[in-house]
Amino acid sequence: MSTSTVSATSAAPKKGGGRRKVTLPWILLMIAGGLALISLVRVISGADDLTSVGQVSGALQLAVPIGLAGLGGLWAERAGVVNIGLEGMMILGTWFGAWAGYQWGPWTGVLMGIVGGALGGLLHAIITVTFNVNHIVSGVAVNILAVGFTQYLSNFTFDKAPGGSSKQSPRIDPITEITIPGLSDWLATLQGKHWFLISDLAGVLGGLVTDLSLLTVVAVLLVPATWWVLWRTSFGLRLRSCGENPVAAESLGVNVYKYKYIAVVVSGAMAGLGGAFLAIVSTGIYQEGQTGGRGYIGLAAMIFGNWMPGGMALGSGLFGFTYSLRLRGGAENVHAMLLLLAILLVIVLVWQLYKKKYVQGAIAAACAAGLFLWYALTDAVPSQFVDAAPYVTTLLVLALSAQRLRMPKADGLPYRKGQGK
Repeated sequence: MSTSTVSATSAAPKKGGGRRKVTLPWILLMIAGGLALISLVRVISGADDLTSVGQVSGALQLAVPIGLAGLGGLWAERAGVVNIGLEGMMILGTWFGAWAGYQWGPWTGVLMGIVGGALGGLLHAIITVTFNVNHIVSGVAVNILAVGFTQYLSNFTFDKAPGGSSKQSPRIDPITEITIPGLSDWLATLQGKHWFLISDLAGVLGGLVTDLSLLTVVAVLLVPATWWVLWRTSFGLRLRSCGENPVAAESLGVNVYKYKYIAVVVSGAMAGLGGAFLAIVSTGIYQEGQTGGRGYIGLAAMIFGNWMPGGMALGSGLFGFTYSLRLRGGAENVHAMLLLLAILLVIVLVWQLYKKKYVQGAIAAACAAGLFLWYALTDAVPSQFVDAAPYVTTLLVLALSAQRLRMPKADGLPYRKGQGK
């Protein structure tokens, strides 16, 4: 047998050796199981706001900017460029979106927010792709520059505008919101019955058809659109090849620099759209520092989702849900989440024992016991913990999912044109 035959045989995928693909029925089953678990916690704790229409609607609105930042990170890193500068690109999106929005209308603001973020992405691409500077250093520099640049611009734009100041823009007209008459009211009434699972399902569906901004619809549609472009088109295949093996891609005639530039500029545009959403939809004004680290949390959501759009959307939804809990009846809702975490850890315990991983099982058992005890001995959690809940969730999710992650192989690695020759 020749060496090439041996190499081909060893490189071929082994039957049963790969990770099982999660199909749509399994995903729906997991969603149904999660909803049933949350419903059980709601019934036991009495925290009826956990799955209310307002909670779900608020969670969706809070998840969108995080999800858009996560999509931006996904585009860049699939092409092999680490984008720590998502926070700065979001900041540029908030400023440009508000600056154009209060003068020429919200949709013009949305477009200018995209342009602002794309300019930040272009700067990051020039520094990392053309000049081959370390991606982390460049991203941090973009974040610092964005803060200083927007503060400087605000001093002679918003400060001189009626109703504005150096730290805040004038109010921006709202984007049209959608509410389905009849269905929205019926679902709200059904959710108010507080029936097990049925009311929770009604609350989730009601949050999706009540006061839904058109920009939210656009943002949600960008998730499947990204999946289709990157995984179902030849353009997406070439772009992803730049993040896996740029030398091999170049040998096949792919212009690696071009695809990296496109990916990072689109990345910035997505983050800028997230910033514009914050300024125009979430608050209706630009405020200094209003991104609040959402660019970094979006990056965490992308990592949690294993550099895939669906997983990233799930992570963004989790962080948005936690943010919404903090804003709506924070102490009571977060206290109920202690019980949810304890039950989830019991499930983890059973799974680890099934896999015969006794050390991990013992850790899960100890943590579950501690959370059950905390829940039983208290009626609420300290306000400081409520404020920190979204960030604690970020750290826990990354810690628990870290062992199953697979980043693009050439992500963050330096590349020079022609280096494979």
